[in-house]
Parts: sequence; structure tokens; C-alpha cells
Amino acid sequence: MPLEIERKFLVKLENWNTNIEGIPYRQGYLSINDKNVVRVRVKGTVATITIKSHEIGISRSEHEYEIPIEDADYLMNNLCVNEIIEKTRYKVPYKGKVWDVDEFHGNNNGLWLAEIELDHEEEDVNIPSWAGKEVTGEIQYYNAYLSNCLLYTSPSPRDS
Repeated sequence: MPLEIERKFLVKLENWNTNIEGIPYRQGYLSINDKNVVRVRVKGTVATITIKSHEIGISRSEHEYEIPIEDADYLMNNLCVNEIIEKTRYKVPYKGKVWDVDEFHGNNNGLWLAEIELDHEEEDVNIPSWAGKEVTGEIQYYNAYLSNCLLYTSPSPRDS
């Protein structure tokens, strides 16, 4: 069974290198319930549909499949249950790992999150200077939650 093991952090923008080129992402949710979430995503020119188990924490099952971009556009425009998330994703190599750093737009403008995928739950991770407060398992930072028409409110500087 495919498993996603990741940790999530707020980004300290004062330490962020803005010279990295990102890829535009759009994603929406076809279903969000107590067992799973079903997401459709367009990242650049590639579209996927993903089914994730709904556990809160560091590990969840994840099944992702590429679909035609026209299908993804139709699903997002007609069948998603909440707002579409728009963000720019930056791939940032750091000490042997690649971090995904997301700059959110639209309703979640101002939110920056960094994620690192792990090989196992106990894996040691080198944390870059631009990674702030860890928010792994905090539901308000899950994309499915962010799509729920709730406007993001920036944390106070001491929280990042």
C-alpha cells in the first residue's frame, strides 16, 4: 500500500531564498469525509487524481494516478466541493532531501508551508533555517481544510 510520511512546517520568509523558480498548482477536492479525501490537481501541465486516507498525523495511505488535463479541468470547474486552492510549489534541495515549499494564493494568500517526505516515521531530518514552527498533524494546515472557504490568517511572528 502506498504510504505518505511527511512533516510540515511554516516558512520563515525572512530566511527564504526568493530566487527559486516554482510551478503553479491548482487543486480541488471531490470528497472530504471522515475516512478519506479525493483530490484533483493540475501541476504545470500534469494532472492527477489522489485518494488519501484521513488520518491526522505524519503517515497516511495515498493513491495517486495521472489523468488527462481536460478531465482535471472539468472536475475542478464542476464537481469540487470547496474552493480551488491555488499555490506555487518550489522544490528545494537541502542536505540530501527535496523539500516542497508552497506559497498560497487566493483565499490563503500569505500562507507559506514547507513539507518534507520521509522514508520512515523515525527518520532524522535536517531542518533548514527557513523552516519555522512544525505544524505536522495540525488540521488547519491540511490543504483539504484550507479549501473549505476559510480565509487563512497569518500567525503572529512568534508562531513561525
